[in-house]
Amino acid sequence: MIKEEFRLDNQLCFRLYAASRLITQAYHPLLSGQGLTYPQYLVLLILWEKDAQPVNDIAKRLFLETNTVTPLLQRMEKEGILSRTKGAEDARQRIVSLTRKGKDLLKKLADVPFTVGKAVLCDSVNPKTAPDLFRMLDDIIAKLSTA
Repeated sequence: MIKEEFRLDNQLCFRLYAASRLITQAYHPLLSGQGLTYPQYLVLLILWEKDAQPVNDIAKRLFLETNTVTPLLQRMEKEGILSRTKGAEDARQRIVSLTRKGKDLLKKLADVPFTVGKAVLCDSVNPKTAPDLFRMLDDIIAKLSTA
């Protein structure tokens, strides 16, 4: 007989994994029309908040290593969505900026957060409970990112 702590249904990690995968799947039809992947959309969200950021800062916001983010940025640059230039203070640093095409995508994708938000809303996740859920997930992320 298997111990309760080894049952899949008792694993927080599995619930987080499944929810993440299914939410990412919900983004796919909304982003694919613009030729974007979910990770590229995350980069756009960061740059729409504040344009012209170092690669290192983008990687940190995504909880990724720069060597993971760089190929993603290179593909986006080839698509004309962003540009990468040498840093003014440090030539080794790369500054990532939106092109006109990247800025225009904000208007084209304006409904995406609302559409996915509607798909996620349910009895336990709604506008009233979402802030508490965000705080709980932020606590988990903070705890794991310092481990």
